Amino acid sequence: MRKLVYYVGASIDGFIAAPDGTYDFFPVTPDVIDYIATEYPDTLPTHVREQLGIDVENRHFDVGVQGLATYRPALAIGVTSPYAHLRQYVVSTTHDSSDPAVEVISTDVVDRIKQLKAENGKDIYLIGGSRLAGSLLAEIDSIVLKVYPVVAGSGIPLFTAEFNPTAFRLTDTRTLEGGTVVLTYDR
Repeated sequence: MRKLVYYVGASIDGFIAAPDGTYDFFPVTPDVIDYIATEYPDTLPTHVREQLGIDVENRHFDVGVQGLATYRPALAIGVTSPYAHLRQYVVSTTHDSSDPAVEVISTDVVDRIKQLKAENGKDIYLIGGSRLAGSLLAEIDSIVLKVYPVVAGSGIPLFTAEFNPTAFRLTDTRTLEGGTVVLTYDR
């Protein structure tokens, strides 16, 4: 059975993006790029993998799920299939995909995620964003959190949801040279 894994970067104060949705304030240093390229290359968009010369099998994921706000930056640069190396889903009630490689989930999101989890295969990469992660919190099996050494002050939080304390257990930590800490939590 697959796991739903929320693999995400955040500031020390828990924000995944600025108030306007940008995330270019994160200090993505060479050690972070090396870590992602080595440990989680499947989380890099296909066009970025090509730019970095990464041509490896997916290590962790073969399905990616993202909200429309997370998908929009790819559309803005003309990329309609940002994770061509994954089976891609966009959760939206207002968007219809023009790319046959991207399936839109517009209703029964939790049920569709449960169906995907029941399939055989690698895990499911919850690409983002905050509202989608909040709505799927009960289905998230693991969180891989890259905590960048920066305080944002405000922005888009890791989760946007009703108050609902949900326990996870820390199962791994890794400190990168530039100060980014990668924390892995399992339900």
